[in-house]
Amino acid sequence: MLSPKKLKFRKVRKGRMKGIETKVNNPIMGVYGIKSLTSARITSQQLESIRKLMSRKMNKSGFIRLKIFPSIPVSSKPAEVRMGKGKGSVEYWVAQVRPGTMLYEIQGVSEELAREAFTLAAAKLPLKTMFTARTIM
Repeated sequence: MLSPKKLKFRKVRKGRMKGIETKVNNPIMGVYGIKSLTSARITSQQLESIRKLMSRKMNKSGFIRLKIFPSIPVSSKPAEVRMGKGKGSVEYWVAQVRPGTMLYEIQGVSEELAREAFTLAAAKLPLKTMFTARTIM
């Protein structure tokens, strides 16, 4: 699974996901992309399963580029543990996604195949998404 190599702090607080992504909301590297319409936290396991699903659908042709990275640790305490005694250990990693964020980009395949791959990927994501294509100027 994806996780950062080094962090300044091992455990972080939850924080809030406010605002809309305005920097990168169109495919840059690839030709087709999938964009989020709502905010959510996506785990590294979800990102990896989506990547495997899309590469299987495209018969390992084309190129898939992941545009987000799970760099936020989520900690939890074991079941049936009393209150206190500090924060739990890091269980998994998440990426916080705001509305308008590009999640994946694909190049080297037809638009029809890219749409099918992104439709399957959207079923595994915990947020609403939309298919986008790069506009040629």
